[in-house]
Amino acid sequence: MEEDIKHINISSTNQTNKFDAIVIGSGMSGGWAAKELCEKGLKTLVLERGRNVEHVKDYPTAMLEPWQFPHRLEMPNKIREENPIVSRCYAFDESTEHFFVKDQEHPYVQIKPFDWIRGYQVGGKSLMWARWTQRWSNLDFEANAKEGIGTDWPIRYEDIAPWYSYVEKFAGISGNKDGLAQVPDGEFLPPMDMTCVENYFKEQIESNFKNRNLIISRTANLTQAHLGRGPCQYRDRCSRGCPFGGYFSSNSATLPAAIATGNLTLRPFSVVHSIIYDEDKARATGVRVIDAETKEMQEFFADVIFVNAGTLNTALILMNSTSDRFPNGLGNDSGTLGHYLMDHNYRGRISAEVEGFTDKYYYGRRPTGTYLPRFRNFGSDVQDSFLRGYAYSVFAGRSRGNTDLSDQPFGADFKEKLTELGPWGISMQGMGEHLPDFDNHVRLSKDKKDEWGMPILEIDCEYKNNELSMLEDILESGAEMLDKAGFKNITKSDSKESPGLGIHEMGTARMGKDPKSSILNGHNQMHEVKNVFVTDGACMASSACQNPSITYMALTARAVDYAVSEMKKQNI
Repeated sequence: MEEDIKHINISSTNQTNKFDAIVIGSGMSGGWAAKELCEKGLKTLVLERGRNVEHVKDYPTAMLEPWQFPHRLEMPNKIREENPIVSRCYAFDESTEHFFVKDQEHPYVQIKPFDWIRGYQVGGKSLMWARWTQRWSNLDFEANAKEGIGTDWPIRYEDIAPWYSYVEKFAGISGNKDGLAQVPDGEFLPPMDMTCVENYFKEQIESNFKNRNLIISRTANLTQAHLGRGPCQYRDRCSRGCPFGGYFSSNSATLPAAIATGNLTLRPFSVVHSIIYDEDKARATGVRVIDAETKEMQEFFADVIFVNAGTLNTALILMNSTSDRFPNGLGNDSGTLGHYLMDHNYRGRISAEVEGFTDKYYYGRRPTGTYLPRFRNFGSDVQDSFLRGYAYSVFAGRSRGNTDLSDQPFGADFKEKLTELGPWGISMQGMGEHLPDFDNHVRLSKDKKDEWGMPILEIDCEYKNNELSMLEDILESGAEMLDKAGFKNITKSDSKESPGLGIHEMGTARMGKDPKSSILNGHNQMHEVKNVFVTDGACMASSACQNPSITYMALTARAVDYAVSEMKKQNI
């Protein structure tokens, strides 16, 4: 890949810094914007604030075994003490730490506790994501309007359904057509298998509870070779980068497709300072970029700009893009920029011991789990204590080693027990919707700047009464289902984790029908700046309770199609 990418030397003054399109960010949505723009013939510059990561070449830990790491994958206490925020991320360990931003590398202010998990490199967090890909339905797109919460989405499922199919066919999503209205079926490769205990739990749930279904998660892991990638090797080492291309990432899929067109220029180490707005032309003309290494600034110009820096950095860039026309941030006539920040509430966990099934096991290390879609406030289920709903991720497996707490952790007998299979266990984790709320917001610090001279973010976000009431139901309903299945020693726990750790931050530059209450229209286009589009999580008007990345992908492909069409009509 390296030899195919054109890198711009920031110190060169005789280059033409003009492109047809600029994409800010190379992660989940930025990679899609790059692919679609390049394939439509636009000379496209992709700006990434972090280093380059080349598929296969730059996955240094992908083939290492646990015993080949100095601390057997555990992070030393010193690193955890120095990095309490990122250390709380489930995927942060010795094999993946090089893909994560350390706490002091890009500080921010927590007005209320918020764990901002970041990956600054080409590909962004698409290298480390959990890969669950559930479509939204009209239950989600209509909820704001029906309940008078937030602002009405300017689109419905019918608008985005063809684009879900479009991106699924390229990304490669394994799953089963389950016929459930709240998570519409998609374009699926063969599903992964459920374990025998998960199949048993599925039978118990569906026989004891109306409108509750346990399904294999739809996931962006390839169960068969697909478009020159994969298949998945069932190693469950996805967060290290997959040299087989067994899961979707910008590095393995969308960026190579963009490169293949000959229209891509990728520029790493490029911290975007702001978007340049020309008041005479009433349009954005380019971006100001700070070289991450030299701290020098340069400007690049384009006819259309896609902002895909990740929700919080997108908000930062837009708020920092001020002018006489937009003193409070680009396109911010509504005053909503930076507001309505959301994340998913993952605090509720339930687990149990499973008796029996000791003659059964499963193949490999499946890189996904099973999924229990939303059933609350859906159909005939109406709750008084909270709005919206939640889903569960569900895992059932056998422990490694037939040991218990009474065993001394040394000696021949202990080693022998480690060669045996332990008992089965099952765990559930809720993923609750977070309602949009004006008070959950980010703003630019008035006096603190980062090492690139950018104002740092102040984040003020919390779970409010609706999320906490929903959490109680997540715990009680999960325990009830495990009990009905006959599982033993059921435990319920509230992790009390802060927003941000769900790593599904959304909002801050939301879509809407009314320019007086939103930043973007139904095509992710700024109401007030027609050649700027935002298609990452910042655009979301609500959070639903499905994993959001497949929706970002679909919105991005749809927005590019619209943008290029408008450019051809000379409307942009």
